[in-house]
Amino acid sequence: MAEDEYSHIANTLAKQGYIVVEDFIDAGLTKQLYHHVTSLPASQFNTAKVGRQQTAQQLETVRNDKTVWLSNTDAVEQAYLNAMDTLRTQLNRQLFLGLRDFEAHFAHYPPGHFYQRHVDAFRGQSNRVVSSVFYLNSDWSEQDEGQLILYQPDGKTRLQRVLPCFGTLVLFLSEQFPHEVLAAKRDRYSIAGWFRTDAILL
Repeated sequence: MAEDEYSHIANTLAKQGYIVVEDFIDAGLTKQLYHHVTSLPASQFNTAKVGRQQTAQQLETVRNDKTVWLSNTDAVEQAYLNAMDTLRTQLNRQLFLGLRDFEAHFAHYPPGHFYQRHVDAFRGQSNRVVSSVFYLNSDWSEQDEGQLILYQPDGKTRLQRVLPCFGTLVLFLSEQFPHEVLAAKRDRYSIAGWFRTDAILL
């Protein structure tokens, strides 16, 4: 990605708090990520939880997607993490956000699965600053549904509907924008991630 494209991302994020970027990374890597996540055994996926750390719990009436965390032990996962680390560096350079780390997991939404409206961080109580969602689904149409709905900070007014199309990246400020994932009619794959202000302890 060229320097001016990073500048556009940073400037838009600073101005409106969110941005939708098409063809964020090379299509070849996106295809590799899709083939990788769809080849993972079902036993590696866990039903996602609501809440953080010790207070997290499964609430399938709120969300029922399946997740597996990315690590630097797999070359394809590492390639994506490297791309996001470059983005982290650029955001810090241009916006002085103090982002120190990035964490991410694959998310699989089987047909009919969803995630109700929520925020990724509560004001002043989280180290998550910028949320990201990257989509791996080819040939996705409106009829497949499964849109990401971004809301205004008031949590009531719909701001944007995003189809989970191949190669699309969504970035938004974690504390400010409630959002939800509508149920899809086919298997839906993405990578959800968060840029943080503290380092992840391994």
